[in-house]
Amino acid sequence: MTNPLLARWETEFQLPPFDRIADADFGPALEQGMEDGRAAYAAIAADLEKPNFANTIEAMERADRTLDRVAGVFYNLAGADSTPAREALQREMAPKLSAYSSGITNNKALFARVEALWDQRDDLDLTEEQARVLMLTRRGFVRAGAALEGEAAERLTEVKARLATLGTQFAQNLLADEREWFMDLSEEDMAGLPGFVKDAARAAGRDRDRPGPVVTLNRSLIVPFLQFSPRRDLRQKAYEAWTARGANGGETDNREIAAEILKLREERAKLLGYDSFAAYKLETEMAGTPEAVRDLLMQVWQPARTAALADAEHLSRLASADGVTGPLEPWDWRYYAEKRRVALHDLDEAELKPFFQLDRMIEAAFATATRLFGLQFRPIDVPVYHPDVRAWEVTRDGTHLAVFLGDYFARASKRSGAWCSAMRSQSRLDGEVRPIVVNVCNFAKGDPALLSYDDARTLFHEFGHALHQMLSDVTYQSVSGTSVARDFVELPSQLYEHWLEVPEVLGEFATHAETGAPMPDALRDRLLRAATYDMGFSTVEYVASALVDLAFHDGPAPADPMQKQAEVLETIGMPRAIRMRHATPHFAHVFAGDGYSSGYYSYMWSEVMDADAFAAFEEAGDPFDPELARKLEANILSTGGSRDAAELYTAFRGRLPGVEALLKGRGLDDAA
Repeated sequence: MTNPLLARWETEFQLPPFDRIADADFGPALEQGMEDGRAAYAAIAADLEKPNFANTIEAMERADRTLDRVAGVFYNLAGADSTPAREALQREMAPKLSAYSSGITNNKALFARVEALWDQRDDLDLTEEQARVLMLTRRGFVRAGAALEGEAAERLTEVKARLATLGTQFAQNLLADEREWFMDLSEEDMAGLPGFVKDAARAAGRDRDRPGPVVTLNRSLIVPFLQFSPRRDLRQKAYEAWTARGANGGETDNREIAAEILKLREERAKLLGYDSFAAYKLETEMAGTPEAVRDLLMQVWQPARTAALADAEHLSRLASADGVTGPLEPWDWRYYAEKRRVALHDLDEAELKPFFQLDRMIEAAFATATRLFGLQFRPIDVPVYHPDVRAWEVTRDGTHLAVFLGDYFARASKRSGAWCSAMRSQSRLDGEVRPIVVNVCNFAKGDPALLSYDDARTLFHEFGHALHQMLSDVTYQSVSGTSVARDFVELPSQLYEHWLEVPEVLGEFATHAETGAPMPDALRDRLLRAATYDMGFSTVEYVASALVDLAFHDGPAPADPMQKQAEVLETIGMPRAIRMRHATPHFAHVFAGDGYSSGYYSYMWSEVMDADAFAAFEEAGDPFDPELARKLEANILSTGGSRDAAELYTAFRGRLPGVEALLKGRGLDDAA
């Protein structure tokens, strides 16, 4: 019987045939993908013809087509709908895929062909995109150790394989802790909670096969519980479980794994001739150096800390008036911050939430893309990988652009957080290939499903990433969509969040779940005025995480990462009642792979640009200004990594931005 992952997909839009794929199909298909790839790369390396762009670089672009297709399905499912078989296969494949990658970059004949093209690049008559792809290909080889010889090359291969295994283990340990922990609640324990939190807790209980409601470690449930529960003892129990993920001892403890990862990353950087892993990692980013990153973070840290300390005094007084003795604790902050928000802005989350229905917010994200970029979204009935997943065809002027999959609800089989990925990326090297784009979130189920304002921002954020994939218009897959510098990739997503704040978007789509009435203008205005409320807290917890990440990688690897974390937080004066957004044992951005290692700062680097970019629409007097929308698509959303990130932003805005727009947008300019 033919493996459905390897057969031609005769499905509509050539979607993966999810209704025919079994877990047992993935291993053989991945092995076949690597076998096909090895044969393709070996043929390129052995080609007797003189190297040219077509027989070397373009041939390499085609070499991994089978593997890319299979891996695009497998790793999406492994994150969004894990099973024991998929987790076991992830562990098995991590070192194999690392060895496969090393086999390519260690191929001296292959590298020699790339080097020959690089040496004669000025005489090749390449297009701008081809020149960029050649540069990135050659740089990838060098940074992977292609120029190393002997023991150094062998050791680097070993280090990368071990890092791949450790990253997979870190992620699976975290998922296990998140999956296993829950706190049973009685109906009495839920006194004081708004209806939407009670409904979410009951739904979570049903999902966990419990007799009653539960609190889980899903952010969309635990955060509102911490905001509204008057039971300080339960808040503390839930908060400490949430922040202890990956640090509970036993088989799922991530602390020793983090230490080994940091040690191996330092060794990797030294083998490649860099002073530190941060220096190695940041070389290819917009920031360029650890010093530039630290400068940005500290420009934001001081005003954020000042604002947070002032807020802590107010919250401490509220807690004291409530009979709390002793200092304000981290499990108190959200509860008293919510009380203060109601008092300051007459804004209650329970009053707001019925206006943020999931279905209406999806419509809002789509309608915004229609007005800005002329996109149309049509629901389609196709096989998907889980009953929760929805599918749409995306078109413009009748032309197919993409398939968009939305997977919005939390479940025990899904890792925490929210992300965007592509099961298939755009390219046109051998005919037009259009993408299959997936948005994954972890919202609480309900009937109807109601979001917090932050949840709605998350939905818009991930859809901004999706637009970056869907509007991609390049020739080569290696520079398609979100294949850009890490500190540039968050620009489209964070920029798209701004359209949720546009009054006419809220006016049309923020409608009450029961009455259907639009959000009253007065409530909308209070919501927007409160947009920067508690920004000291959120900025401090984020920047602290980014500074710890940078400190881990900018210098000798710490023997004890937890001690290093504590030292960094003490040095910067971390407020007592706020903790890092991601403590080391559950810092998946940094340790479940090296995508954001030394790079967690990139959200803020991109925010400097997104604040400045949206200011262009404000200056134009129209958040849907058609000329600016065309410039945004032409210079950022459609170009992928085909040009330098700073060049792309300058083409859109005319200049690079400073930190001022960010501080103003966060309401921290007065505290600077």
